[in-house]
Amino acid sequence: MIRVLLADDEAMIRAGVRAILATDPAIEVVAEAGDGRDAVAKAQAHRPAVALLDIRMPTLDGLAAGAEIRRTVPETAVVMLTTFGEDEYVERALGDGASGFLLKAGDPRELIAGVHAVAGGGAYLSPAVARHVISRWTDGRHDRDRAARHRIADLTEREQQVLALVGQGLSNAEIARRLFLVEGTVKAYVSTLLTRLGVRNRVQAAIVAYEAGLGVAVPEDGSAG
Repeated sequence: MIRVLLADDEAMIRAGVRAILATDPAIEVVAEAGDGRDAVAKAQAHRPAVALLDIRMPTLDGLAAGAEIRRTVPETAVVMLTTFGEDEYVERALGDGASGFLLKAGDPRELIAGVHAVAGGGAYLSPAVARHVISRWTDGRHDRDRAARHRIADLTEREQQVLALVGQGLSNAEIARRLFLVEGTVKAYVSTLLTRLGVRNRVQAAIVAYEAGLGVAVPEDGSAG
């Protein structure tokens, strides 16, 4: 069962999101919050697998709340669920270690897919956000490609294989099956890769893989391992 914390200052929005999540028997909403500080407190109390946070909430906005949850409850994956997709929000959320960014105007199936992806150790961007992130990185692409190739030059062959599969959107379990490894070993590889590449999350690692030309492509559904 995937345990979820849902935080939004609008009760009707929470009810709608809860109803969507309830259609999946593998997901359970274990706590709700109407403001950012309450979201942090309930994440610390319930330690859910996933925290779905609205960005604009009273007392503490969702971005700050997400960063605090990542700091104090590192096992909880943070997903921003919002009507706002401006650059500053996306970049700050991902920079603070969020595992996903979903737009409320998106397909409800994206919400279910996103929860499953991040609960499985992956990351998820709504397709609209994923396209925007990649288009922004296209500017100055030559310099970044060269920098990315330099960043992966010292990785072992196995580390590059894992990075390539992260870029393809595979979860730890899927990478383990593909490379005939145990899932714990893959998790350790991914953790080492994030440190060696100097990135905060798997989305950023997938971008490095893409820019370095490891034979990967950004998935159409916006997922990133």
